[in-house]
Amino acid sequence: MDNHLIIDPKLEKEKIINFLKKTLKEQKIDKIVLGLSGGIDSTAVFYILKEFLDAKNIYVVQMDYNPRKKFKIDLKEVNVVDVSIKKIVDQLQVEGLVSNFFISAGTSSQSRSPESKKNSTPSPLLDKIRFGNIMARVRMIILFDLAKQLNALVCGTENRSERLLGYFTRFGDSASDIEPISHLYKTQVYQLAKYLEIPKETINQPPSAGLWDRQTDEDEFGFTYLEADQVLHLYYDEKISLEEIIKQGFKNAEKIITRSLNNQFKLKTPYHI
Repeated sequence: MDNHLIIDPKLEKEKIINFLKKTLKEQKIDKIVLGLSGGIDSTAVFYILKEFLDAKNIYVVQMDYNPRKKFKIDLKEVNVVDVSIKKIVDQLQVEGLVSNFFISAGTSSQSRSPESKKNSTPSPLLDKIRFGNIMARVRMIILFDLAKQLNALVCGTENRSERLLGYFTRFGDSASDIEPISHLYKTQVYQLAKYLEIPKETINQPPSAGLWDRQTDEDEFGFTYLEADQVLHLYYDEKISLEEIIKQGFKNAEKIITRSLNNQFKLKTPYHI
């Protein structure tokens, strides 16, 4: 790993805690709502929250579509809300309230020709992406509604790797009131997690957004976070050209940077005057 990506986890933890304390004080709010998937990012944020915030002011929300293996995360004394989003998502996606509603040039799906219907049929990949987007946005509805009830802040868990790669749903998992680890690359979150003594089974599990069965981040990418973080750091932080990065032996450099550049629009919307 590039030495520039190695962090001092103790100092990083203190930096994040100071940031969270300062923001909560400025907003005159003492409660946090956190979506806890059991993955490395949300677990690391949860462990940090527990270090300085009264447990009764932490509201952990678990929102699975399919039941996932429950890892040994100490939820003692914190408020736990367990919500199955399956019924909501299925009503939108599987039962067709959204997936069968197509409008093209002002013409409803019922009146279009069979050929035009055939041409407008989404691909399996597009269906999966839309399915994942619906899940991510349903989760955010739940988190923000709970936060409104409690006068709390929704704490996000996005890391810098996901942000630069565009690996998030706009107005879904990227929606939050506060982002404590968005400045850290994924491999840096792993360093922090080890320092926080997060259970090894959580650290060692393949990163996954949990959007569909056996889905993992790195299978979707076609490259690892270890390689991506080094390439992204060289390109965005060190301002090294793609050609020079490729010469350094990163075989997936072009794929990584192409994905990142193709998703830059996510960081620019909504467009405005």
